[in-house]
Amino acid sequence: MTVDLLLGLQWGDEGKGKIVDVLTSNYDIIARFQGGPNAGHTLEFDGIKHVLRTIPSGIFHKNSVNIIGNGVVIDPVVFQKEIEGLEKFNLDIKSKLIISRKAHLILPTHRLLDAASEASKGKAKIGSTLKGIGPTYMDKTGRNGLRVGDIELEDFKERYRALADKHEAMIAFYDVAIQYNLAELEKEFFEAIEELKKLDFIDSEEYMYQAQKAGKSILCEGAQGSLLDVDFGTYPFVTSSNTTAAGACTGLGIAPNKIKEVYGIFKAYVTRVGSGPFPTELFDEVGATMARVGNEFGSVTGRQRRCGWLDLVALKYAVQVNGVTQLMMMKGDVLSGFETLKVCTEYNYKGQNISHFPYNIEPENVTPIYKEFKGWKADLTGLTTYNELPIELKEYIEFIEKEVGVPIKIVSVGPDRKQTITK
Repeated sequence: MTVDLLLGLQWGDEGKGKIVDVLTSNYDIIARFQGGPNAGHTLEFDGIKHVLRTIPSGIFHKNSVNIIGNGVVIDPVVFQKEIEGLEKFNLDIKSKLIISRKAHLILPTHRLLDAASEASKGKAKIGSTLKGIGPTYMDKTGRNGLRVGDIELEDFKERYRALADKHEAMIAFYDVAIQYNLAELEKEFFEAIEELKKLDFIDSEEYMYQAQKAGKSILCEGAQGSLLDVDFGTYPFVTSSNTTAAGACTGLGIAPNKIKEVYGIFKAYVTRVGSGPFPTELFDEVGATMARVGNEFGSVTGRQRRCGWLDLVALKYAVQVNGVTQLMMMKGDVLSGFETLKVCTEYNYKGQNISHFPYNIEPENVTPIYKEFKGWKADLTGLTTYNELPIELKEYIEFIEKEVGVPIKIVSVGPDRKQTITK
């Protein structure tokens, strides 16, 4: 029996979907433990690009069971479209995908609330994806939410109506101009609920417990990244759930002492979508080249990602908070061609050099201190072994390992699952 975690260590978009796909053949169960359909996982194999929003990345492997845990929030409409998009691949979704009854539902009015709230903030907006994630988690912690298990109750529609009416009153309170046809949105919502009912709902904490007793191997899959954690991220520019290792315990009902390996995924550089501080962000041609070569656009939102040099202060912080045991470096190939690379090793924080991640990293408080590295010209995308990598890249990798104190076990050199070097 093994329970391993796979987490992003930056602001999301690190490439978790690809690595889960690479690792899936080693596990009986792939379980998603938090987040909603604002977080897309991209997988690429056999020349086809797949973007998953809610469904775990193990869905393409015939021997794995995929669980959507209680910590996830589900938009039935988005979920139905995701399943329809997979139909052409002849997957046995009915037997391979099960859902926790305790997972919360995103209502149409949650999305409207999201839009109204963001519009009311003006220039102070946090960069919400407007998918209704935040309002759904607010209802969860406010003990108002509807859960997947409520769909099985006779009075589900009455429960829905009471909450939706409350939401409409809140939307009116924001006093902003948003146009919507709720009757049309609700028709789509309840049609999607009927499709959702075709899948098996489970008491996931009991399921996971019995799976562990039976010796099953489990990989817990997170969404977004550690620096978007609602407690430990760059608040308030964060998501609404715990994206760190602790979120796997609360999002699936797994005891902390059952977790073995914690795989931490990071890019060879850093990206961020939306608002919020970003100490190593580049505003020059180097940053533009990273975005272009790395195809840095959100897999769900399409939003262009901000790009910057690798930040080891932030990476060490994420490794520490998560208890990472193995690192996996993504997109090393994107850095090919730069004459010089930079890595942030410290911050000048209010006039003092520090190596820990402080409470506030706004630009008026933090200036990154860099160490420079010689770049490499080689095209990495066809390489298959660690020994083939340029010496400059090996030095880059070894420096990171020394600084964070955790080995880098995988180096990704392209989007396809085959473009993965094990060290």
